[in-house]
Amino acid sequence: MAGPGRRNVALRFVDFLRDVRAEMRKVTWPTLDELRKATVVIIGFVSFLGIMIGLLDSVLQFVLVTAIAKWF
Repeated sequence: MAGPGRRNVALRFVDFLRDVRAEMRKVTWPTLDELRKATVVIIGFVSFLGIMIGLLDSVLQFVLVTAIAKWF
């Protein structure tokens, strides 16, 4: 029951996989040292950002809760 359209799809899929393989060979992968350095920087930045957001949340919560409590 496989018609000509089905065969065409299969050939295009095989061509796609070959293209993916060829492109993956062109990729310049980072060295282990570069990967470690990038990971440390990302973890440090995310931690810093999390602390800053937490502090901002705490300050705003304190200010807004205090301000609203004074109004009522």
